[in-house]
Amino acid sequence: MMTRTIVFLSLAASLAAQQNLPEPSKIESPSQFQSGSSPTAPTAPALKATPPVAQPPPKPVVNESLAPREAADAVGEEELKGIIETLRATYVRPAELEEPALSRARLQGLLQRMGNGARIYAGPSQTAAETQPFRAAMLSNDIAYVRVGSLGPDAAANLDTALDSYKKPPGALVLDLRATPPNSDFEQAAEICRRFCPKGRILFSIKRTRANDEEVLTSRMDPRYRGPLVVLVDGDTAGSGEVIAAVLRTHLGAYVIGSQTRGEAAQFEEIALEKGRVLKVAVGEVTLPDATPVFPGGLRPDLVVEVPQEKTDEVLFAAQQEKELAQFVTESERARMNEAALVAGTNPETDAAIEAQRKKASGESAKPPLRDVVLQRAVDYITAVRIVESGARK
Repeated sequence: MMTRTIVFLSLAASLAAQQNLPEPSKIESPSQFQSGSSPTAPTAPALKATPPVAQPPPKPVVNESLAPREAADAVGEEELKGIIETLRATYVRPAELEEPALSRARLQGLLQRMGNGARIYAGPSQTAAETQPFRAAMLSNDIAYVRVGSLGPDAAANLDTALDSYKKPPGALVLDLRATPPNSDFEQAAEICRRFCPKGRILFSIKRTRANDEEVLTSRMDPRYRGPLVVLVDGDTAGSGEVIAAVLRTHLGAYVIGSQTRGEAAQFEEIALEKGRVLKVAVGEVTLPDATPVFPGGLRPDLVVEVPQEKTDEVLFAAQQEKELAQFVTESERARMNEAALVAGTNPETDAAIEAQRKKASGESAKPPLRDVVLQRAVDYITAVRIVESGARK
C-alpha cells in the first residue's frame, strides 16, 4: 500500500512540475500508513487538452502520361483501333487525323522504331568513301599494332604480310577498326576473321527474311595468329568493322575497347523514291553463333572509353603521318632531380618550372601533345593481364 502511494505521489509531482502546479502534500511519517489511517489524496487539477498539430493535406496523386512508344506497346490490337477511331471522332483538329496525316504518322513511327534498319535520304546514300590506308607497327618489343583501314580486296593480304613479318609471334596484338570506313562487304570481314579464328568454325551468318535463305560464312584455314587480342572500335565503326569485332570477341574472347558501334551489321538495299530521294532498308541481318546482338543496337565494348569523335579522327590522322606510335601512347617523363644533375649543380625540376612560367608569360604555352586514350587503355589492359598471370604462376 505504501509503495503504491509513493508511486502515485511521484507521478503527481511530475505532473505538477510539467503544469507549473504546486506539489502535493508531503508525507510526514510512514507511521500514518502503518496504523491503518489513510491520508486524503490531493486532487489533481484537470489537464488542458493539447490541440492537435495541423498536418498539411495529402498531395493528390498525379498520373504521368506514358511515352508514345510505351503507350502504343501497352494496348492491344482492338483497343488500338478503338483509340484511333476515338481520336478521329473527338479531337479538336480533325484534319490532322485524316488518312494522309495518319499515313505520315505511321511512317514517322516506323522510321523511329526501326532506327538504323530503315532511313530515307535526300539522295543516294552510297557515296565513295575515303580510302583509309593499312598500318602495322610495334608498340613495344612484343605488342603489335595493326590498323586494318579500308576493307578492300587487299586488306587480308596486307594483314598476312604484317603477320608474316614478325621474327617471332608477338605476345599480344591490337587490332584497330576505328579507321575502317563503313561497308557491307561481309566476305572481306570474314577474310579478316579467318586470320584469327580456328578452322571449321561458323563465323557468322546472314539471314534474309524476304528471300527465305541464310548465308553461312565459316573459317576454312588455320589461324595465322593465336595470341591475346585487343580490338579497338568507335562510334563510326559500322557494318563489316563491327562484325569483325563481334566475331573475334565471340570466338576468341578478344577484349573490345572504345565506344558503342553504330549498329549497321546488315545488308541494305536502296529503293528510289520520288524527287531523287532514296529509301535505304535492311534486307539481311548478320547473326552470330551465340546470338550476340549487333544489329540494330550496335556492339557495346567490354571497356567503354568515351572520346569525342573529332578527337579520335584527329589523333588517327596524326598517327598515320608518324613512323613511331609511342608518342601517342606513352606519357612524357617529368623532369626529375637525379645524380648527374646533382653533380652538375643543376635542378631539372626547377628549370622545367621556370621554362613553363616563361612560356606562359610570353604566350608561348605549347599545345598539349596528342594522346590516343583508347590505345593507351589497350596497352594498360595487356600489361595488367600479364601482371595477373605472372602472379598466378608464382
